[in-house]
Amino acid sequence: MAEEVDVVVIGLGPGGEDAAGRLAEAGLSVAAVESRLVGGECPYYACVPTKMMVRAAGLLADGTRIPGMAGDSIIRPDWAPVAARICDEATDSWNDTAAADRLTGKGARLVRGEGRITGPREVAVGDRVFRARRGILLNTGTSPSAPPVDGLADVPFWTNREAVQATEVPESLLVLGGGVVGVELAQVFSRFDSRVTIVEAGDRLVVNEEPESSELLRQVFEREGIGVRTDAKVTAASYAGGEFNLHLGEETLTADRLLVATGRRPNLKGLGLDAVGLDENARQIDVDGHMRAADGLWAIGDITGKGAFTHVSMYQASVAVRDILGEEGPQAAYRAVPRVTFTDPEIGSVGLTEAQARDQNLPVRTGLAPIPESTRGWIQKVGNDGFIKLVESTEWGVLVGATAAGPAGGEVLGALAVAVHTEAPTGALREMIYAYPTFHRAIETALAALDG
Repeated sequence: MAEEVDVVVIGLGPGGEDAAGRLAEAGLSVAAVESRLVGGECPYYACVPTKMMVRAAGLLADGTRIPGMAGDSIIRPDWAPVAARICDEATDSWNDTAAADRLTGKGARLVRGEGRITGPREVAVGDRVFRARRGILLNTGTSPSAPPVDGLADVPFWTNREAVQATEVPESLLVLGGGVVGVELAQVFSRFDSRVTIVEAGDRLVVNEEPESSELLRQVFEREGIGVRTDAKVTAASYAGGEFNLHLGEETLTADRLLVATGRRPNLKGLGLDAVGLDENARQIDVDGHMRAADGLWAIGDITGKGAFTHVSMYQASVAVRDILGEEGPQAAYRAVPRVTFTDPEIGSVGLTEAQARDQNLPVRTGLAPIPESTRGWIQKVGNDGFIKLVESTEWGVLVGATAAGPAGGEVLGALAVAVHTEAPTGALREMIYAYPTFHRAIETALAALDG
């Protein structure tokens, strides 16, 4: 016999967990279904543990910057406290008891297992069937994917999941993929004395960011001893004698470990989307401004294709919860989605890049201010690489995109995200008073460069 509930939430990543808890606190009967860890990828394998790694690597870098500035230093990297902190503080040894108790404490019913849609407003989990009076909310996220390289499937490579569980740093590391995950982890392991080479098929690193960001990271990485191979076509991969090999035609790169960071695939197969008229082979689930994918079906998070970020999933959860509860509120809007690559320097971006704006036939002009030329950058002296780039619509007189690259670039981004989100006139931004001497004061210089 089917169990009657108000809502079934399938997938308890950050957005799904938040939505299930909110709906339960609102008095609805909620079945929250999860086959892995409550909380999803972010707290166990991505956002939180990787930023602990970045923080530790940053401390080592700061230590190397002391000579000539504040005395002398001897740096001896030790991965043990990093691994211990991830295990003990971030993930509780990859145990989700605390998260599960938090969710059930709000009144949701936690159901362990794979959820499959078997009909409109109906979900099967093993031999249990749930009928949802209001509907189903999907938040199944994504999983690491590997490219179809000959031999790669037979190689015991790392993904981000294995990398954050590492108890030792490999002496050498090949990183296949120069996107966000690849560049962040490459720099982390390099700063812990691993010999690292990034292998990227495209013509530059972090291809979704401004070209200036790509070039900045290349320059910094090469200065730090990280190999950067772009336009690299990997023809085969192999593993023998404890060594990982990437074959680039006649050339072979070898290392003690291989990290594959070439993207992620949506977890849609086996979800039963055909039972509600949707295609499980699609790259994403299309949703409207209320996060509705079909009658009685909502979707949030990575599977919607609106940005694979925890903050997007949480934002969409709020929109979906309002709609499920029948509450009024604004529809989802994505013109000012912020994103941060936590390298050193940090790359914080919001809205459109210059190329994206031009692809949309928007008339734009740009302004760029190098951080080293700012007063705060000059004071910083070492570790001051970066810039601020603004993309202005000349028709509307507002910023449609911006990048803050440099020390605390993700934090400097806050001011620019507000400007893009509120569509603040650039004239008004020019009239602002920018604190001196700060990194964000370079925004004023970039605004002046729009007229150059």
